[in-house]
Order: sequence, then structure tokens, then C-alpha cells
Amino acid sequence: MFRLLGAGLGRALLRAAGRRGRGCWAHLPSGAAGGRAPAVGVPPSRVAPQGGGPGLLPLLAALAWFSRPAAAEEPGAGGAAWDAEEDEAEAEIIRLLKRAKAEKLFKATMSYLLGGGMQQEDNAIIEISLKLASIYAAQNRQEFALAGYEFCISTLEEKIEREKELAEDILSVEEKANTHLLLGMCLDAYARYLLFSKQPSQAQRMYEKALHISEEILGERHPQTIVLMSDLATTLDAQGHFDEACAYVQRASDLARQVGHPELHMVLSNLAAVLMHRERYAQAKEIYQEALKQAELKRDEVSIQHIRKELAELSRKSRSLT
Repeated sequence: MFRLLGAGLGRALLRAAGRRGRGCWAHLPSGAAGGRAPAVGVPPSRVAPQGGGPGLLPLLAALAWFSRPAAAEEPGAGGAAWDAEEDEAEAEIIRLLKRAKAEKLFKATMSYLLGGGMQQEDNAIIEISLKLASIYAAQNRQEFALAGYEFCISTLEEKIEREKELAEDILSVEEKANTHLLLGMCLDAYARYLLFSKQPSQAQRMYEKALHISEEILGERHPQTIVLMSDLATTLDAQGHFDEACAYVQRASDLARQVGHPELHMVLSNLAAVLMHRERYAQAKEIYQEALKQAELKRDEVSIQHIRKELAELSRKSRSLT
């Protein structure tokens, strides 16, 4: 759920377009956990000349769009002209993405950047690696996904440890914070993968680390922190730690109401689920009904159907007790 680095990634990639030389070989994180994949080459005919050239820029623009922040977290200023410009650019990039699969797009971009001298520990490279790991997870290519996530996390942890004593005139506070947030993004993605893979205890550890980073840098009331509290509660709930799960998700729902969180209905739905597992059915029904109203306001059809299904299950459980 970390979505704060997309714009920075796009800028880094576009800056890198002019740093590229010839000879394009990238070592992508895959294979055994912590290892490296065989080199991935881009044929010379597909390599843009030094200075970037028009061949690479559409790839970088597409990658920047694919990695941009969610709409709810983008600045509101800019006016209709900016929106129209973004809509036009987005339409063109969507057409590009329809012609090129995301995996090939990311690999080609990574090859270009690494071939131009960018280091594997650069934040832009790590975020591309994270995107690839998520693609592999969606494709059920578990060995590649696991290696990708672990590569991103271990590389960032080593980088943070090495750079923590650097003075501000060498590495700014903002740059250090961005690296920490990227680590949080990786931990969050890996935790979701582990939870989906039915490894809740491992997912819990990842969420705890991600939540600590978010609280420290963004603050407790930030939308990202609230979502991570709720997600951590889900992993605790999956392990039967209902009291601890309830404490986290109750705090998350309280904060979500206070800040007008865009995903309030999802947080409330998580709270209701934990309450139902604790057999507090009357309270769970009340929260589910609140979540349903919020989901209807958001016109989130997926959540609406899920909540209605949970309400039906809750009704069945309640009848079985009478």
C-alpha cells in the first residue's frame, strides 16, 4: 500500500535516459532466494543511442505512469488544463502498455538503466525489481517472486545501514526518508504475498516492520499508516490472535473516521470481520452496515458484494445461536 514513490521513480528514470551508453545487460533478481538471475540482454537493434533518444522515452513515460501515486494521494492543485493533459498522456500510455507486456517493459527499462551505469541498489532499480516480483507473484511463479522480494528488502536494508551515518551534505534527510519508504513499500508487498500464500506469521513480521517505518516517517494519522494497521490486524486475525487484531483494527478505524480515509469502508469491513470471529455478532453487524454505506458512497462494487456476503454469513451464524 505504499504509493508515495511513483513520481520520484518517474523523474529518476527520465533523468537516467541521458546517462545510457551502449552494451545492455541486466542481472535481474530471480532464481534461488537472494541470488541473481542469468543476464537478460536487449538486442543492439532495440537499444536507443546515447542520450536517450525517442525509442526509450515512451518506455520511461509508461513506467512512470505505471508507478505513479494513487489518485487519492495526488495533489489537488493544477486545474482542468493539467487534468486534460494527464488524461491525454494517460490514454497514449495505455495504448503503449496494450502493445507491450509489463514484464518486458520493466526488464527493458532496467537493462537500459543498468547498462548506463545505474547501480543495482539505486531506488529506481529496486522499485522496478519490486514491480517484477509482483508480476511473478500474480503469475504464480513463486520462486521468482520470493527471490525478487527478498532481493529488494535485503538490498535496501544493507543500503540503509551503510548510509545512516552519512552527513546531510552527502545524503539529504529527504533522500534517506525516501529509501526507508521504499523499504516499507517492499515489506508491504511481500507481506501481502505471504498472506496470500497462507504464511500469516511471516506476513505479520513484514507488516510490523512496514508499520514501524510508516509511523516513524509519515505519522500515525497518515492514510498509509492506517491501512497498514488494518492489514496487520488481518494477519493477526488469520492466526487466531483476535484480541490483538481487534486492538489494531479498532485504532485504524478510529483514525480512518477522523481523517476521512478514502478506504474507510475497507477498514471497517476488516474490523467487522474480527468482531465476528470474536463472536460479537451484534457489534459486527452494526460495523458491517456502516461499511456497506461507505462502500455504496464510493461505488465500490467489489466491496459492496463482499460486505453483503459477510452480512448474510453473519445472519446465518446469529440464527444458529437462537
